[in-house]
Amino acid sequence: MRTLQRVVAACFAVVAVGCGMESSEPEAPSLRTQVAEVVSPNGRNLNGRNLNGRNLNNSELGGMLVSVAYAGAHSAFGRPLSNVHLEGSAFAGLDGSTPVSGLGFTGARFVGKMGDGSTLHLRVDDITQGSGADSDLWSYQVSYQGSDGSWRSVCQDSNGAPVSAIAVAGRWNYLQGVAGGGEKIEDATAFTFACEGAAIAKCMHFGYKPWATAANGESLAGHHQACTRMVRADFCGDGNSHTTDGQWVNLYDGVGVQTDTESWSVEAEWNETGARCFTSETRAHVPVTCQGVSPIPDCGSTSHFQSGTRLISESPYGASGL
Repeated sequence: MRTLQRVVAACFAVVAVGCGMESSEPEAPSLRTQVAEVVSPNGRNLNGRNLNGRNLNNSELGGMLVSVAYAGAHSAFGRPLSNVHLEGSAFAGLDGSTPVSGLGFTGARFVGKMGDGSTLHLRVDDITQGSGADSDLWSYQVSYQGSDGSWRSVCQDSNGAPVSAIAVAGRWNYLQGVAGGGEKIEDATAFTFACEGAAIAKCMHFGYKPWATAANGESLAGHHQACTRMVRADFCGDGNSHTTDGQWVNLYDGVGVQTDTESWSVEAEWNETGARCFTSETRAHVPVTCQGVSPIPDCGSTSHFQSGTRLISESPYGASGL
């Protein structure tokens, strides 16, 4: 029965932070604790390594949807939409001279850009507004048109089932192991459909919404980008992940979004460009070496929140595993 309770609790956490389990994991929090974390994500979060899911990863296209253009958008009735932009994660624009926003973008068409530079047609099939503290998180069911004319979901889970996305301004560099890999690119002409379950969307559910501000008035854009590095264990800041799905991690910050709830070993300090420092207690389970990185001393000191550190992560794992 105890084993069943652990499985139920861990699977419920999937609702908030992603998917993946390992047989050699630390004791999972209780279901009651996880219910609280769904409302206000905090503490033991499951970690995943995808920056933005398995987009269009199929035999027909086999590529990555890297961005979506505001320009060229059309309504469900085929009328061109102008001045399209995001207000948080909700679309707004004009249909002729008539303002349209929120649910009014159901059925809207957009033009997506693939990694090889080609384009494809996208359609917003359904829109759901979040509630409570996440009322600014709008979820979109998005599909693309295949060469045979049929429509298929842009975001899919590991079994190929459709999942929703959150629209977020800007785009990301999805390259791995190179300078600039994993970097967010501020681009006023484009946005990203961030698939649920991958790092970009996860970090918004953690409370790091790039359009929002912390209680002290500080923008959370930097915290969101640092979180995408942390979730993927992108220690070197080159887009390369040093973890596997299903790893536990505790994270906290200096602006009151996430607080330290565990007595685990410090793993790393993070900012937008990767880890400012890290220890041997990482989710990598093997030593990690970053070329050209000069780590700051006293790794894990909360005083570093005043000098550029956005997040601190802790792990129950050591260099040789549990």
